[in-house]
Amino acid sequence: MNKVEICGVNTSKLPVLTASQMRELFCRLRAGDEEAREKLVVGNLRLVLSVIQRFSNRGEYVDDLFQVGCIGLMKAIDNFDLSQNVRFSTYAVPMIIGEIRRYLRDNNAVRVSRSLRDVAYRALQVRDALVNRHGREPTLGEIAEQMQLPRAEVVYALDAIQEPVSLFEPIYNDGGDPIYVMDQVSDDKASDTEWLKRIALEEALDKLPPRERRILQLRFFKGKTQMEVAEQIGISQAQVSRLEKAALRQLRKYL
Repeated sequence: MNKVEICGVNTSKLPVLTASQMRELFCRLRAGDEEAREKLVVGNLRLVLSVIQRFSNRGEYVDDLFQVGCIGLMKAIDNFDLSQNVRFSTYAVPMIIGEIRRYLRDNNAVRVSRSLRDVAYRALQVRDALVNRHGREPTLGEIAEQMQLPRAEVVYALDAIQEPVSLFEPIYNDGGDPIYVMDQVSDDKASDTEWLKRIALEEALDKLPPRERRILQLRFFKGKTQMEVAEQIGISQAQVSRLEKAALRQLRKYL
């Protein structure tokens, strides 16, 4: 917050280009003037600064986001068409945002395969194309049909690139104690029904013979395999399997 120098650039002294200067520089760039390209980049760095502020709550280093945003800016400069009646900022901002989002997805804490990410990115491109064509938000079925892929595959790919949300991320703050995501998540295990089931289960386990009770505890509370239980108790795996089935039948009867 209030950082002045980013990646060695003093952001408080960045120049601002007028519309006529921008047009002149783009004409020079199209003629092969690389110095004009450099001036266009420096003259539009404030655009990058305005965009990265939208991602300030992601926990990423500002310098990293700034560098990625500059890549998006340079792509916008190289592909901008002067013949279109569009302001450069209108064209550049979505490209800068897209570059930063791509960086955040690729560096997500949850690793997603390249093929899955490619399907998701294609789906987002198809979605944008359909919005421009029809003037409305397309359904997932329409996106999948356009991509010639099963709807379930498109849904799975889009879900995979969603960023994980911390349980401690604040979602509301009116000046007092903030409300976190964790506060909005219910715990079914703490309900009265689950509490009564646990008591009933403990009482039913107490009615089993000690060996059968220990087998169930090792298998279903400690996560042991039948082979591991057999080695620990000193009997064969076949005996463990037989005793386990008998104990479960008894347990269901008691419950």
